[in-house]
Amino acid sequence: MSLIFRLAGAGNRLGPIGCQFMRHDKSGLISFVRPVTLKAQAAQPPKEEGHDERNMRLKRPQSPHLTIYAPQLTSMLSISHRFTGMALSAYVIALGIGAIVLPESIPDYIEKLECLEIGEVGISIIKFFLAFPLSYHFWNGIRHLLWDTGRFLTIKEVYITGYIMLTLAIATAIGLTMLCVPPEEEQREE
Repeated sequence: MSLIFRLAGAGNRLGPIGCQFMRHDKSGLISFVRPVTLKAQAAQPPKEEGHDERNMRLKRPQSPHLTIYAPQLTSMLSISHRFTGMALSAYVIALGIGAIVLPESIPDYIEKLECLEIGEVGISIIKFFLAFPLSYHFWNGIRHLLWDTGRFLTIKEVYITGYIMLTLAIATAIGLTMLCVPPEEEQREE
């Protein structure tokens, strides 16, 4: 565009070729340039409307979301994998902050918890809920590593490995729960 204006301003300096090129009749380049006049107006403030109101005004359909899908094993295991990862991160953060801030060591707090006489079943339930995220995330991570090698990727194999992973995760969590027997019970058994 700037070239056109430079050529138009050059006028007779370009010689006979430039003058023919920039003629104002229908055969010249100037005939293609349309004069434009801009009129200044005050800016209009945007309408105060939300996302949904704007889409309804523009007659845009609402996109379907997760609520239209039936729960599937694959999606539930994926969501659970993320939640157990967040739980494990929360354990590490809580234990780290607790080690820095709390005046006593962690074994002292465990001893105080045992003194509450929650009972063997209560302590086992607490241990299970602490051990399950670790075992679930571990076994599902192994499953994902197997997928990275290109194995077990058909729908049937994905479901089979999902059920196997769930079984291993629950069994491992129960095993970890039963593995840690309080010292008082060990003395009673002897």
